[in-house]
Amino acid sequence: MVAVTPLLTTRRLSKSFGGLRAVHLVDFTLPEGQIRALIGPNGAGKTTFVGLLCGRLSADDGEIRFLGEDVTRLPAHQRIRRGMAYTFQITSIFARLTLLENVALALRRRLHGKSAQVRAEAMRALEQVGLAGRAAQIAGDLSYGHQRLLEIAMGLAQAPRLLILDEPTQGLADSEIDDFKALIGAVAGQTTILLIEHNMDVVMQTAQFITVMDGGQVLAEGTPEAVKANAAVQAAYLGTA
Repeated sequence: MVAVTPLLTTRRLSKSFGGLRAVHLVDFTLPEGQIRALIGPNGAGKTTFVGLLCGRLSADDGEIRFLGEDVTRLPAHQRIRRGMAYTFQITSIFARLTLLENVALALRRRLHGKSAQVRAEAMRALEQVGLAGRAAQIAGDLSYGHQRLLEIAMGLAQAPRLLILDEPTQGLADSEIDDFKALIGAVAGQTTILLIEHNMDVVMQTAQFITVMDGGQVLAEGTPEAVKANAAVQAAYLGTA
């Protein structure tokens, strides 16, 4: 049997801020095609860990490999070119541009300015997140929840090998959360998804596998059912022990 190289791995990945160990000796393996949720209490190290994966933060120690390549010291833009896309808790849209223009900007690097194709793929990405009817609207006029969906469209438009979503349902109405869960199911076959999320209904209904962090380290990993039944996870995070 031929061994399959994981899409993303970390080995002994560590990051401290002064005396605070935000991420400590984290080993993590993400297979291609999986929907993985990363959960944990506030201060668990999730956002720092994702910042290290994306290149927004530099690691103190350890290694990050993406598609078999050591990317530990690569800047964020070079990781994007290799197939990572990410959205963060704070939206990073261009408020004075239209939705279509926002997504087109995300596409142009990949499509090298082919205007007709850029427009077509931008509209397709907006349609995926339910915003095609607002393509000509100024992005800054959107509700916060719709801005989050626009940011996801900008990520999807890059056709990434890995799409990292940090708190994507924050600010969404219940109906929009239902649409988001359907969206994750629809794009699951197109890209690997790493989902950082506090909404446990979203996690349990969308993730195939869950990694739980606490105190900057991996506390537990497993299927949603196994994680929900884990006594250590219940005590640290789910509050049912």
